[in-house]
Amino acid sequence: MTQALYACVHAEEFPAQALLRLRTDLAAQPVAVLDGRPPLETVCSLNRAARVLGADLGMTRLEGEAIPGLHLLSRSLETEAAARAVLHECAAQFSPRIESVSRGPQRQVFVAGVMSTGTDCACVLDIAGTERLFGPPQMLAERLRAALASCGLRASVAVSANFHAARMKAAATRGIAIIAPGQEAIALGKLPLAVLALEDDPAETFAIWGIRTLADLAALPETELIARLGQQAVEWRSLACGALPHAFQPIEAGFSLEEFCAFETPVEQIDSLLFIGARMIDCLATRAATHALSLASLAVQMQLDRGLSYQRTIRPALATQDRKFLLKLLQLEIAAHPPQAAVLSLTIGAQAGQSSKVQLGLFAPQTPEPSRLDVTIARLKAIAGEDRVGSPVLEDTHRPGSFRMESFAVANQSGAHKQTEEGQARPRMALRRIRPPAPVRVQMRELKPVIFFDREQRFRVAAAYGPWRTSGCWWSTDAWNTEEWDVLAESGSGSSLACLLVRDCAQNQWQLEAFYD
Repeated sequence: MTQALYACVHAEEFPAQALLRLRTDLAAQPVAVLDGRPPLETVCSLNRAARVLGADLGMTRLEGEAIPGLHLLSRSLETEAAARAVLHECAAQFSPRIESVSRGPQRQVFVAGVMSTGTDCACVLDIAGTERLFGPPQMLAERLRAALASCGLRASVAVSANFHAARMKAAATRGIAIIAPGQEAIALGKLPLAVLALEDDPAETFAIWGIRTLADLAALPETELIARLGQQAVEWRSLACGALPHAFQPIEAGFSLEEFCAFETPVEQIDSLLFIGARMIDCLATRAATHALSLASLAVQMQLDRGLSYQRTIRPALATQDRKFLLKLLQLEIAAHPPQAAVLSLTIGAQAGQSSKVQLGLFAPQTPEPSRLDVTIARLKAIAGEDRVGSPVLEDTHRPGSFRMESFAVANQSGAHKQTEEGQARPRMALRRIRPPAPVRVQMRELKPVIFFDREQRFRVAAAYGPWRTSGCWWSTDAWNTEEWDVLAESGSGSSLACLLVRDCAQNQWQLEAFYD
């Protein structure tokens, strides 16, 4: 039977870490996070640089503004929910069984199914039996911390055979702590009694007794402790000894590629917006790479000033992990379609996809990279307009020559139909459209065209087939009512001509639309 083994990940000062994860420009600056309603805001989280300056939890905004060099940010529960999802997603790479043990509730909010609560973020992984995949516990803890650091999160990791021992040790440790089986009481002995999160009455009682650490609590006789504080004291003493059992309650760690950032002040400069966007794209690409995936599309959403919103979708021709290429597409898209007001928050979501690989021949010429085509198309759209760049697609309508422009896409050629020898030998006729159509004058006899004139020549109609009448959209300004004639004509020089004549019945005008080859 595999022995139980747990690894606890504890990220302290999580509101500050969640905000600074994407704000790399403030990572080395003293930052304090304010929570509450103005003007009664107080500091709920801060980084080490802020503590060096003298900032502390519970400090008011006025007291924080009096500290020179201290950056004050407002707490964002949406940002914390996104960062919490990233932490759980990163932990799920090492174990599918994860239980959240975050504490310190001040406010709660559900964002995309993830609950953000408290000032710390912690979860426990069931890592029993993972030695063959990730090595001994020390190696797993190091790899876990490195994976979190790549996502912009700083956390401590504690490993123990007891669930609660790992949880309490991670909350009181900076770095990595490995507790050997049977040594839980010794490893927890020096921890202060505050790690038990006792209520005021028992905490005051232990203070009067002079109980300061878990070792002091574990040394008390169990019978006398129960007689004075009740049956709940058994649980406290078991926690202090690192022997309290636990029924593991795993959560579902979802995989959703989305990054969110709320700005302290409205952002009007595109360069400032792209600075945050570059970091968000980098995080999305890193998270997708851990699942052997690429980014197939980017969905950009912005909350703007005056209650406006902004949404754009970027779809490269091929799924990719190239951060610079995706950032360039984002830059061109925002430059072509700038927000109509200052930006309050930015959300970038991504759809994951498989990157395609093409085997080139030894002597085949090297083809251009797909990223160059995407950048070129984005620049052409910015110059000519989105409806003028792409691939023409016929519309499902009877309107002659009706089509629309769609974005280029790389089609799968594996199922393409091949022409047979019989099909290649079959004679074919090509219709060559004239753009724009040439106006002509037509003479009719017995309701059939007999002669028509273009700008230079006179043609006698030898045979005319028709009319083929089409009409539609009579209820709108785009209505049409035409009749078509397939005509075989001869010019004055004796040359023959097969063409398509079209009459606009509404305006009684004739046009030469196409030639038959």
